Amino acid sequence: MKKYLFSLITVIIGVAVYSFDFDKNKVDGRWYTKEQVYLGKEVFLNNCASCHGQKAEKTIEWRKTLPDGSYPPPPLNDKAHAWHHPKWQLMQIINKGGAAYSGKMPGFENILTNDEKEATIAYFQSFWGDEFYKIWKESRKGLEAKK
Repeated sequence: MKKYLFSLITVIIGVAVYSFDFDKNKVDGRWYTKEQVYLGKEVFLNNCASCHGQKAEKTIEWRKTLPDGSYPPPPLNDKAHAWHHPKWQLMQIINKGGAAYSGKMPGFENILTNDEKEATIAYFQSFWGDEFYKIWKESRKGLEAKK
């Protein structure tokens, strides 16, 4: 009887532990947490919104070059091109700036911490619809290990 009771308790504890959500703060189906989005909003509004818009929506005609031949800052919501890039590349652009893409964005490598940069990505990805996020997530498998 004791052996049976011990087995039953072990199973109940196992099921409880297995079904417990250890990461309740994760945004549903996404890599980031709600806290990262909150921090990212603050960082984005202070460092990025003047060019990319408060909700990452600015510059509708982002593919059209400016008179000096450079490209304007693209929107970072799901209406432009950001969801085509893996996270390591988004981090690289934040770090090094937009010159490699004929843009004028400054680099933030020595200005923002890695946590702030990741949170910034979380913030603008929070504007991506589930369809675009799923495409980004699926098409980027294996690419995150690069760089």
